[in-house]
Amino acid sequence: MTQIDFSAPFENLVEGASFTSRARTVTETDVVNFAALTGDWHPQHSDAAWAAQSAFGERIAHGMLIVSYAAGLVPFDPERVMALRRVADATFKRPVYMGDTIRVEGRVAETKRVSDEAGLVALQWNVLNHDDRVVCRAKVEVLWRADDRPEAEAQETHVSDFVPIPL
Repeated sequence: MTQIDFSAPFENLVEGASFTSRARTVTETDVVNFAALTGDWHPQHSDAAWAAQSAFGERIAHGMLIVSYAAGLVPFDPERVMALRRVADATFKRPVYMGDTIRVEGRVAETKRVSDEAGLVALQWNVLNHDDRVVCRAKVEVLWRADDRPEAEAQETHVSDFVPIPL
């Protein structure tokens, strides 16, 4: 299976190429800080007594915290990936508890040239926990820097294509 080279220009990316990120353990401090930053103090994340009576039996991490951590775990090269364009179809499959370790496994789902300078790359992500169970799936689109000219244009231009102009 082809591995994604996160430093490669857009035109070198191959649909189906994959990657596995490093891992990260989600802590209680992470969940409390995220709640403070976002204002999301839902008792499922912040109230141990309330959460103990919930379907999950204890507090869990915010889904958006997991998506945010996933984005940070993917080793995007800042010289190539210009912007996060869209996170779509995020589906939360199971909870992430304090102390769970997550990582991202992903693949290039689609590439589309959008200008001479860049292409749009759709990545399919699976966020897995330490038991190799999917906790979240998402389609993520990023704007990926290309080389100066599209490969097809560069190949079509030859020295013999230039006609000298008389002076």
